[in-house]
Order: sequence, then structure tokens, then C-alpha cells
Amino acid sequence: LQLVESGGGLVQPGGSLRLSCAASGTRLGDYVMGWFRQAPGKEREGVSSITRSGDTTIYADAVKGRFTISRDNAENTGYLQMNNLKPEDTGIYYCAVSAASSTYRALPVSFAPNYYGTWGQGTQVTVSS
Repeated sequence: LQLVESGGGLVQPGGSLRLSCAASGTRLGDYVMGWFRQAPGKEREGVSSITRSGDTTIYADAVKGRFTISRDNAENTGYLQMNNLKPEDTGIYYCAVSAASSTYRALPVSFAPNYYGTWGQGTQVTVSS
């Protein structure tokens, strides 16, 4: 299982970016997916998480109403749409999938890093004028 993020970059405050997380070597639909970020000098924090089917999502308070997580299991890809970006959103963004997987059992969303077993390499997001 491998995850590859893309879509990061430099954007002005108020701008938008759409991050993608492409999975290979497995069915993304068998896993809960999460997005995390790490700002310079800070710990990694959970941004959003989505269930296998996409019917349940959670967001960090700092991004509610601005970010939207989604997934296309047929394309084996997850997304994080980020609108109205702020300088404090700057950091490396990582996608991750749950350590547990299932083709039929519901798995819960989570912001606990140790819930996730596979991580991407990260993509840099910089919000600056």
C-alpha cells in the first residue's frame, strides 16, 4: 500500500487548494482515510477524517466550514478541498489510511495518529501574501 499526495503549493490568504491522495497496491475503499498537517515547530495534528463509504466526516475546529474531505473509491483517490486559506494553515499536509481495513465492516473516523497505519510523504501548503 502506497499513498501519494499532490496539489500543495503557495497560495495567497483567501485562496483555495485541492489536495489529492492517490492510493496504490490496495483498495482505498477498505480503509478510513485521514488528513493531518504539521506546521514548523508544532506537532502533527488531525485535520479531517472520512469513513470508508464517505457517510461520516469530522473536521478540526480550525478548519470547519472551510475544508471539505471527500473520496472516490472507484478512482482509489481521496481529496481535501481547502477554501478561504489562512496563513495559519501553512504546513506539510499528510494523508493516511487506517491500520484496520474491511470490505464490509464499518470503521470509525479518528484523529488519533496511531489509528493510521500507512502515511503519504506529505505535500507542502504555504499561505502567504
